[in-house]
Amino acid sequence: MALDQKQKIDELLTRGVGEFVDPDGIFRKKLENNPEKIVIKFGIDPTRPDIHLGHAVVLRKLRQFQDMGCKIIFLIGDYTAQVGDPSGKNKTRPEISIKDITDNTNTYLQQVSSLLDISDKKKYEWIANSAWYQSATDYPVGDMKHKADSWEKDRTRYKSFRQDGALPTTTLWNFMFVLKHITHANLVDRDMFQKRIKNSEHLYMHEMMYPILQGIDSDSIALLFGSCDLEVGGTDQHFNMLMGRDIMQINKKMPQAVLSFKILEGLDGKEKMSKSLDNYIGITDEASNMYGKIMSIPDSSIGNYFELCTFTAMDEVESIRKSISEGKGSPRDTKMNLAKQIVEIYHGKKEADRAEEGFVKTFQKKEIPDEIEEVSGEGKPVEILVANNIAESISVARRLFDAGAVTDMTDNKKLTQKDTFESGHVYKIGKHHFIKIR
Repeated sequence: MALDQKQKIDELLTRGVGEFVDPDGIFRKKLENNPEKIVIKFGIDPTRPDIHLGHAVVLRKLRQFQDMGCKIIFLIGDYTAQVGDPSGKNKTRPEISIKDITDNTNTYLQQVSSLLDISDKKKYEWIANSAWYQSATDYPVGDMKHKADSWEKDRTRYKSFRQDGALPTTTLWNFMFVLKHITHANLVDRDMFQKRIKNSEHLYMHEMMYPILQGIDSDSIALLFGSCDLEVGGTDQHFNMLMGRDIMQINKKMPQAVLSFKILEGLDGKEKMSKSLDNYIGITDEASNMYGKIMSIPDSSIGNYFELCTFTAMDEVESIRKSISEGKGSPRDTKMNLAKQIVEIYHGKKEADRAEEGFVKTFQKKEIPDEIEEVSGEGKPVEILVANNIAESISVARRLFDAGAVTDMTDNKKLTQKDTFESGHVYKIGKHHFIKIR
């Protein structure tokens, strides 16, 4: 049965949601009556390439807001990426180069189009927060010429967002004005700061400033687009997003509502999905690889993946959770249904069917898939895996061999680092990757 508008809004604001802060229901009323006047901010720091299913939890929600008429501002934290959000980290994040930030930004902007409608300027814009935090002369000498050119180009586009061509600028005076209204106790109350202090670990001042910078972002978005009605993110960002409310109130603006989504766990079923932990599923992963990765998640994660990554009705999701907890039915079959649904979202039904067929042939019927990547067999096995982007580094490749995760499917035997790849043989790397040596 089709949902009416009220039911759609109810599900949008509850499904997969950790916390929703909307005092007096101001945002909800605007969503019901004037959705086309709503501006929603979603910020992401381009610290690593590619968008994974964890990011997609939020992006798919944003698409639903777009379908109701809301405008999405996709904020690229190219400046804050250089500061480093300490969310979920028990140590300081390593610095990232300007080149990596630029490359990752371009990747994000390309991939977000698979989830958001980027064709309608009434419903989508992107902006980088270097617009109000940096000038072209702030960059290292090696990056100066390239960044100066792109900075001016971006600034020209940003000015078109307002009729008067004005751009927000965060000066030291602006920054100090905000700091005058925020106490040390406010900042150290953040859970990951408390963990650092409790464990006698270093907590640097630039990390403590991160929530304030994120809050200023919301204030700047409100100046550029007339309002910033809602900020969305994971529950690990809840403290930062509430800081945005505080700073908007300090600067006499209508404070944003805050919608925090549950964190999607990674393939290990424990830690949040993260590229740095190598427990992620990229939205651009090949269909068969995506399907295989989903089949490897623990049974305890099936319910969360259905809720956060699919369009399955919530009453059915709860039924799935109950069946799994009571040991009823077949978790494998349920997981195959899950994998097929997710692959279809990102690759279409045809590719989802092929991925399922390939999985059945390979892992249930113990057959080798029809389509296998062919790679050159010259050099040592660990070097071949790295050269063909099958392993990220020599050390990762060595760990695969040490763990017995490299199998000669032709001779049906496990390989060690001392063995060699043979021409014409098919090898399984890890659980899901097959290669043929030419």
